[in-house]
This record gives sequence, C-alpha cells and structure tokens, in this order.
Amino acid sequence: MITKDMEILDIVDAYPQTEGVFRSYDAITGECIMCKHLFEALEELTRIYSLNLDEILEKLNSLVQIKNGGLE
Repeated sequence: MITKDMEILDIVDAYPQTEGVFRSYDAITGECIMCKHLFEALEELTRIYSLNLDEILEKLNSLVQIKNGGLE
C-alpha cells in the first residue's frame, strides 16, 4: 500500500506501473514530477502544487491493487 509519507522515487521503484499517474500530473504542475521531485514525499508534493492528496493516493493504490490482483 502506498502512503502519503512515501517518497516518489520509492513509490515508482516498488511499483513501476505508477509512473503514468505521476506523468499525468505534469501538465497540471507545469513540471516533470519524475524529474524534479523524486525525493519528495507524496504529501509534500501535493502541498507544493495544491493537489488533492486523497485523489492521488486512491489512483496510485487502485493501480497497484489491480496490477497485483487486489492482494495489496
């Protein structure tokens, strides 16, 4: 399960399928999240850009659960 205190790098390293979720926010943030914020915690990233933390967590965890057959 992905949590708000996990760093972006740790999330993508453990769950490569989540990269697309982060890339989908590049247009909103005006920056490449994967390029500039790998060492930020997810919660910090959402604070910096005023993104909805719960929404992103839901997207990430749903993707991870689907990929792993709902076992996580």
